[in-house]
Amino acid sequence: MTAELPLLGGVRILELAGAGAAGVTRLLADLGADVLKIDLPGAADGDRRRVPLVGDVSVPFTLDNANKRATTLDPADAADRHRFGELVAGADILVSGAGDLPGAFGTSCAGLADRHPELVAMSVTDFGTDGPYRSWSGTDAVFYAMSTALSRSGPPTGTPVLPPIGIASATAAAQAAWAVLAAYYHRLRHGAGDYIDFSRFEAVVQALDPPFGSQGQAASGLKRSGGWRGRPRNQQIYPTFRCRDGFVRICLLSARQWRGMRAWLGEPEEFSGPEFDSIAARFAASKELNAAIAALFAPESMDDLVTAGQARGVPIAAVQTPAEALASTHFRAVGALAPMPVAGGTVTVPVGPFVVDGTHRGLRTPLLDGAEPVWLGPVNPLGRPPKNGKRPFDGLRILDLGVIVAGGELGRLFADLGARVVKVESAAYPDGLRQTAPGQPMSSSWALTHRNELSFGVDLRHREGAEIFAKLVGRADAVFANFKPGTLGALGFSFDALQTINPTLVLAESSAFGDTGPWSDRMGYGPLVRATTGITRLWRGAGAEKDQSSQFFDATTIFPDHVAARITAIATLAALIRRERTGTGAHVHISQAEVAVNQLAVEYVAEAAAQAGLPITGDPAVHAVCPCAGDDEWCVISVRDESDRAALAALIGIDLPADGKALTAVLGAYTAGRDKHVVTDELQAAGIPAGPMNRPGDVLDDVQLQFRSLYRDLEHPLFEEPMPSETGPAPYRGIPRGELRPAPVAGEHTRDIAHRALGLDNAEIDRLIAENVLFEGSIDQRSTP
Repeated sequence: MTAELPLLGGVRILELAGAGAAGVTRLLADLGADVLKIDLPGAADGDRRRVPLVGDVSVPFTLDNANKRATTLDPADAADRHRFGELVAGADILVSGAGDLPGAFGTSCAGLADRHPELVAMSVTDFGTDGPYRSWSGTDAVFYAMSTALSRSGPPTGTPVLPPIGIASATAAAQAAWAVLAAYYHRLRHGAGDYIDFSRFEAVVQALDPPFGSQGQAASGLKRSGGWRGRPRNQQIYPTFRCRDGFVRICLLSARQWRGMRAWLGEPEEFSGPEFDSIAARFAASKELNAAIAALFAPESMDDLVTAGQARGVPIAAVQTPAEALASTHFRAVGALAPMPVAGGTVTVPVGPFVVDGTHRGLRTPLLDGAEPVWLGPVNPLGRPPKNGKRPFDGLRILDLGVIVAGGELGRLFADLGARVVKVESAAYPDGLRQTAPGQPMSSSWALTHRNELSFGVDLRHREGAEIFAKLVGRADAVFANFKPGTLGALGFSFDALQTINPTLVLAESSAFGDTGPWSDRMGYGPLVRATTGITRLWRGAGAEKDQSSQFFDATTIFPDHVAARITAIATLAALIRRERTGTGAHVHISQAEVAVNQLAVEYVAEAAAQAGLPITGDPAVHAVCPCAGDDEWCVISVRDESDRAALAALIGIDLPADGKALTAVLGAYTAGRDKHVVTDELQAAGIPAGPMNRPGDVLDDVQLQFRSLYRDLEHPLFEEPMPSETGPAPYRGIPRGELRPAPVAGEHTRDIAHRALGLDNAEIDRLIAENVLFEGSIDQRSTP
């Protein structure tokens, strides 16, 4: 066998899914799994007509089902029932979504898991199959409200602003793909299947902008009880400026970046003081400073400003529309886009977020209808279970160089499921999540992001430090990093160099724009990624004026960091699965910009089709953000179609207007002065998706999340009170919940790792520490080096 085999070749996935789960299996199909989709007779009249349509082609259905095969089985036919049983018996993974297709064959997803002990079966529903919300319906808008994302979006007062529709569903799909693939890896190593009762709501709470975990400034300070319950007061912390042909955004963080901006302004005397090297001083003078920058930028074009800013070391990006993003030379140059034929022409579509060994592993073929109901090729053999351990990654050794959210979260995903993750830390360049307030020994973000990990302090720029790291690489299964492209190579650890040390190693990297293409060397922070990819232009208030940069409301999210970590984790695990049968390593490099574009692929493709003059049938859904009783309390109501409209009219007792703005006003009058939970219960009982706008404390008190035990208390010796922490990517039947070992201080395990893994004695370790090759820390010190 060769490394050219698909990463998930030999993995058989049976899809019994509707719209909510098809995106899950598309991610796995992109990586080479054989995904066979089961349709019932007449299915062409349902899911395949999902809007938006280009001509008569459903954009979401086409994108969600690429690289798969589909066959139709009739439960009323005895031969088809027999074929269904054979397919289930031969499957590795089964994914069941809305519509209860298993029920048509007289069973259930859980029942199939019971009948086939080696099967990994996942049921994907909006809120899970048990608990108080088990019969509720969700939409992206409802998930935004209930997950706290809505509470951090919009102006400080007035109506909150919904994030773009599509992000929540795509985030849930990524979380589900990660959860089910981890269970499959567990099956390969332990021989046992599993049943996963997956909730899309819980996935959005965990993986979009989690209120508890790796946090941006959006969630900090919003505690469980008491304190401020308002919304973020500064949506222009990463300001956008009008220019001649659009908008640009800057992201000044370091003193060096500020000095580049000051020189660009012509070294104005009023901003010349050394105090402006600090973010706090610049923020205090933001009114005057932003006015000066606005005057400088106004007559220039987006392209000229981006070129000039990058040359001066100023992080800057054009605030592009989705169509402009898809038309960019960068995405075309790196192979991130492909043509898709539709009625009357073609449209450009994102191919998928996975890049492995320098090649995009994404869109290859449209759904193959009428496929034979058989599996293609041999199944992967089950491996020998490890001697000890019950979790999927017990025994895996990972060296984690990742930083901040996207990098830190990647290691945590593996550590929670049993991997031995060693966080490799630098005394000279500490991870940004280690920043703390004066007197605080550790940030809560660090404590939650790096639980279950070890810390090893070493200077990779020192010759002996590099040699020590190389020895650890020789014992590792994977190395994680998310530096600027080229940084790892400059340290002497390019993928080729790592493979020379350890040919079976998997290197997993992520960066703002990927490691190739015109934008690969750009300074890339999350706010600039969102601006460049069109997310910022979509994250706007209803009716916002085209020339109002103040109407961009994505500043307090850290999207796409969390989902980028999961996409990287999925590709990494797929590479480890291939390694089980080929013995070869792989190089994963995920572009956060491509992750963002693929999250909103449906929106982007529809806009591109409209601009090309192709016939579009849009989505008629209205997602209303409505006031409720209390100070700044809101709920969301989704009116998806005529069925929802009829149920709503019967509930309210009036005829509803056809216009979306007028309908929102009617719903606002209905909810005003009423408790958001009472309104939500009433609407959900009538079959209408609705949800209260939650804040972090509300999430902890949510009866569904409490019933399903999403959080447990994480205790840490550096914190007086325990912190709520998630217990795993999804509720497994067989895989134990993740442990909650305290996150380390910097260098806490340096001596132990140097002794046990490298065989160094204490005298040699003392010498290396004295010469600043290694460093160590201790919980007892109550501070980090």
